[in-house]
Amino acid sequence: MYKVFVNDVPIILSTEKNMGDEYKSFPIKEVKIKRLIKKVAKGELLKVNLYHKKEEKLLKHLKKKLKTIVAGGGLVKNQNDEILFIYRNKRWDLPKGKAEKNESIEETALREVEEETGVQGLEITNFLQKTYHILKRNGKYKLKETFWFSMKTDFTGELLPQEDEGITKVKWKNSEKTQKALQKSYANIRMLFPVVSE
Repeated sequence: MYKVFVNDVPIILSTEKNMGDEYKSFPIKEVKIKRLIKKVAKGELLKVNLYHKKEEKLLKHLKKKLKTIVAGGGLVKNQNDEILFIYRNKRWDLPKGKAEKNESIEETALREVEEETGVQGLEITNFLQKTYHILKRNGKYKLKETFWFSMKTDFTGELLPQEDEGITKVKWKNSEKTQKALQKSYANIRMLFPVVSE
């Protein structure tokens, strides 16, 4: 099963044809995806299940219908066990960005975190998970597939928000402040934190 977010509303991709009465279920192969996304974005549909009997075909079909942007990002901890957040579009977020040509996804994640925050000396400790959300670029819906990595750093220098990317603040947050920030974040970011996961 996968969750693909439109704003903060998850579209479920599953092998179950029936997810219960509150869910509207559609076969993923036949669904008119753009029409569906519009309805979800407008709040006309809130519980959506797209199904296929083979789990490995779910994302394949979605990726046939929507151009995919691949991105990498990091959940970064410093020596004080604080977590690195960026502030953009009135929400707290984690640093991430689009993969460049001939770049491994790990290289993307490290480069983007450094570019967006000014933090150096980053080291990947492990892969966390992939998240999916749908965004609109130049009038077209696209699927963003983000690979998230757990990272650590000993960096104690100045944090530099990448302003040309719309980032206005970069902050290290302890666990209490992290919980507060997650309330003003995105559902797919909250999924990376088991304590407050949806």
